Amino acid sequence: MAMQEKNYWLTTVEMPRFEARPLPESVEVAVIGAGFTGLSAARTLAKKGAKVAVLEAETIGWGASSRNGGMVLTGMKLGVNQLISMYGRELTRRMYAASLRTIDCVEQIVREEGIQCEFARCGHLEVACKQKHFDGYARQVETIAREFNHQLRIVPRSELSEEIGSPIYYGGMVDGVSAGLNPAQYVAGLAQAAQRAGAEIFENTRVEKIERESRQGSPGWRLTTSRGALWTRDVFVGTSGYTGRVTPALQKKIIPIGSYIITTEVLPDAIARELSPRKRMIYDSKNYLYYYRLTSGNRMLFGGRAAFFPETESSIRESAEILRLGMIDVYPQLHDAKVEYVWGGTLDFAFDIMPHAGQMDGIYYAVGYAGHGVAMATYQGQKMAESIAGEKPDNPFVGIPFPGAPLGLYNGKPWFLPFAGMWYKFLDWVS
Repeated sequence: MAMQEKNYWLTTVEMPRFEARPLPESVEVAVIGAGFTGLSAARTLAKKGAKVAVLEAETIGWGASSRNGGMVLTGMKLGVNQLISMYGRELTRRMYAASLRTIDCVEQIVREEGIQCEFARCGHLEVACKQKHFDGYARQVETIAREFNHQLRIVPRSELSEEIGSPIYYGGMVDGVSAGLNPAQYVAGLAQAAQRAGAEIFENTRVEKIERESRQGSPGWRLTTSRGALWTRDVFVGTSGYTGRVTPALQKKIIPIGSYIITTEVLPDAIARELSPRKRMIYDSKNYLYYYRLTSGNRMLFGGRAAFFPETESSIRESAEILRLGMIDVYPQLHDAKVEYVWGGTLDFAFDIMPHAGQMDGIYYAVGYAGHGVAMATYQGQKMAESIAGEKPDNPFVGIPFPGAPLGLYNGKPWFLPFAGMWYKFLDWVS
């Protein structure tokens, strides 16, 4: 089979489509974006009795929600010691506890809604690219056990073959709480669950303008879309790496970064067991990292920041070869394995590499998942829905400082990404 520039996950599911119909004149909450964040919020709000419209510029799960590696991970992008230095012990404890609850949140939704998406608590493995990185694992494990009462396991290099069939790493660290799933199947099931709860989903409906407008004495918003206008009491934005000019203040806070994935042909069972004996979600310790896993069908899925810019035809083709060489470096056993699929997607990074949620200019939002979006996006959609409904959930990512670019030198177009890529490669070299 020749390599296809196509998302492998979409070959495993028939995505639901929603009948094109006129927009309602008004709703209580308009959700922008039909990915994990928006659909999770819509499901929660509809279950609470709100009239909800989900407005999606493309089709459900079109962005990162169907294009990611399907890794449902604990923790955050930044290490715990760095988080403590930034936020102090108490707030970091709440953040870390929330990161553990995100996995439970996904699992509960999958179970309650009967979503067939191959969810499994297989755990994740972080592998050390240098001895210095491995030495740092011991400090992390000690801090996490002491401060957060959560147990991780160090895997020395001499025992690493029990976890991964690669000789190049200096050791690893396992968190058994993390999970894996098929993201396309999950986002499809999440959309159907939101619809069953009563939310209306409008695909191919791009929001073009958001304006304040009162109606019958009630404050609210008029949303102009590619398919007409509607009025809503509240707006919730869950557009992540595809955040655009319709919310310019939020766009200036988010850096869209490309991430690319290849998948191999189906591998023999013996080779698959050798590569990943425990079928963990695996990623390495670099800034310019690789992440990889076996799919349920014994394909090796291998991803990374092969190019920092969001996906284009040329960047996808170039990334296929970069990732193939990276995969062979990790797994020489795959030198002759055919790569059958390659695709790209866009992640959302805040300037401080943290998740953020709350209100900006009166509009609710949740963004900034930095590659941990399957779990955190689902969780933030649920928590922000509870906030919109008038509840007071514990959400430690609301109200933390949300920095923009230094000196304001960013308008939403990431001109600096090539320099950022070089900087992170330099950090990996010297670290």
